[in-house]
Amino acid sequence: MATVDAGWLRARATALLERFGLAPVHVVVLDITVLAVVARLYDLGARVAHWDEARVVYWTTRYIETGNVEYRPIIHGPFHHHVNRVVFDVLGTSDFSMRLVVAVVGGLLPLAALLFRERLSDLAVAALAGFLAFNPALLYYSRFMRGDPLVAAFCFAAFATFVATVDTGRRRWFLGGVAAFALALTVKENAVLYPVCWLGAATLAVDHGLLHDREYDGEWLVLAGGYVRRAAGLVRRHLAVFAVAAVEFLATLVFFYAPRAGTADGPGLWKAIEDPGLASEILWLSTGGAWADLWGSWIRGGHQNHSYIPYMGDFLRTMGHGALALSLLALVGFVADRYRRGGPTTVVQVGFYWGFFSVLGYPLVTDIKAPWATVNAVVALAIPAAVGFARLVRWGSEAVAAADHTTLAFAVFAVVVVVGQVAGANLGAVYADPQTDGNHLVQYAQPAGDIRPVMDVFDEAGAAPGGPDVVFYGEYFVDGGPPTVPRRPGCLRWFNALPLPWYVAESDVEVECAVDATALDTTLAAAGSPPAVVVARESVAANVSDSLPGYEPHTYLLRVRDTPTTFFVHEDYADRMPSGPDELPAEGPTRRTGTEGHAYSGSRAIHGR
Repeated sequence: MATVDAGWLRARATALLERFGLAPVHVVVLDITVLAVVARLYDLGARVAHWDEARVVYWTTRYIETGNVEYRPIIHGPFHHHVNRVVFDVLGTSDFSMRLVVAVVGGLLPLAALLFRERLSDLAVAALAGFLAFNPALLYYSRFMRGDPLVAAFCFAAFATFVATVDTGRRRWFLGGVAAFALALTVKENAVLYPVCWLGAATLAVDHGLLHDREYDGEWLVLAGGYVRRAAGLVRRHLAVFAVAAVEFLATLVFFYAPRAGTADGPGLWKAIEDPGLASEILWLSTGGAWADLWGSWIRGGHQNHSYIPYMGDFLRTMGHGALALSLLALVGFVADRYRRGGPTTVVQVGFYWGFFSVLGYPLVTDIKAPWATVNAVVALAIPAAVGFARLVRWGSEAVAAADHTTLAFAVFAVVVVVGQVAGANLGAVYADPQTDGNHLVQYAQPAGDIRPVMDVFDEAGAAPGGPDVVFYGEYFVDGGPPTVPRRPGCLRWFNALPLPWYVAESDVEVECAVDATALDTTLAAAGSPPAVVVARESVAANVSDSLPGYEPHTYLLRVRDTPTTFFVHEDYADRMPSGPDELPAEGPTRRTGTEGHAYSGSRAIHGR
């Protein structure tokens, strides 16, 4: 009876899938996608904001307050400003809401695997969806308000839709791909590198295919001419589609890159709608002007003047901790596909070359040691890795049929290692320790340890009457001169203090600054009530501890390896803080004086995120 019931259920399930034009692989990928979204949304707001997150989200809130925004290459594209404005209007500002768009886009990315069904087996498609969902590097940085995971997701989706266009001939896939790539360009400038990688990878893949083509006579000029003629014919046959795509592409760029002017001064997109005479200026500012700014800042600006080898080493270390299994499987999949009977599969070869170029290129073009840059290589390598995983499963299946225990043991061992490495890395790096030095996915400017209780005190103090609520002490945090740009708090060395300015601004706390002990005594004497928190570098905290009776010191690293900072918390809020000694690592902070440390402090802090 049980057998009949099982068979009946399978038949009913098959009929239901056929009714909606679905195959079992669709169900598998949809299930993976749901899990991917849940994995990204779970406890999304727990980690304290990274230096860069705090900087960008602060400028987004300034845009909401003033209505003024324009493209600034140093903080990359304007995507976050415009999209998060809508999110914040609905959900308010928080660590959760600022990361929500990245998390949702990253969670939906596995759906793109279905666009390769004409090129890959169902098992490889499911494996590809799994890698896009649960690779540790992708999962960690899709829980991070950062441009790179969005660029990687949009460009991977664009590539997948272009492949689907070739396979199905459906124009909507092409238009979808153009829209996805245009969105990538609105997020971050490195999106321009993707077509370069695709073109180079496709050239190598086609060249290798010609070496296996017995009918190819070696006349490469004739062959090249044939490709050009076919491309020209394609454009002529689908001229209307290309025209629509061009308008779509331009409209997307103009909408995002056009400045907004919430005041009477300066041009803005909505002003151009009211006054068509401004249209040409807005069009230039959002296209040619934006490109000129990009060129001057990122291409000719000298941000990449660094030694290549250390950056490559850091990139490979991150790949080793966040994508080791995927990288090894990509090599297996590439080799197995390259020498398979019938010749290689173009999309697999392109994926491997694209990923290989990314591994070689990003250490050259990045201006800091940035673990998030690895996601640009991971999405590409996921394609051959999926083929490699499917090949391992196939070897295991064939070994079972042939009673080949040695091959079966190898295949099972490899699959267990892959799954174990991914699961272990995710549990440790993504959820258990998302902001500690031992986590190699963490970037330098992430505050170490859990300083969330201090931020909660900021919130509570900001809601209470009286003030000041927070006092910053010492030359490291306090800027003695007037602010040169409108930032809050204006008395801070803003970039030194990040991410704290974001939290005090979000909590609407009243901030005072004291550059020395005399100024601190004056501030405390004039305060209507004791400040909830006094913030000082650990190196000068002893200078003021005697002036702060009734305060408990709690010391954390404001950067993952250094910048120990002491938060003196008033006894009225002491029960909100963890008990015990300082929250520094037992061995103390590691001092680092290289590029990383300089990039997140002082006058250079604004450069290159």
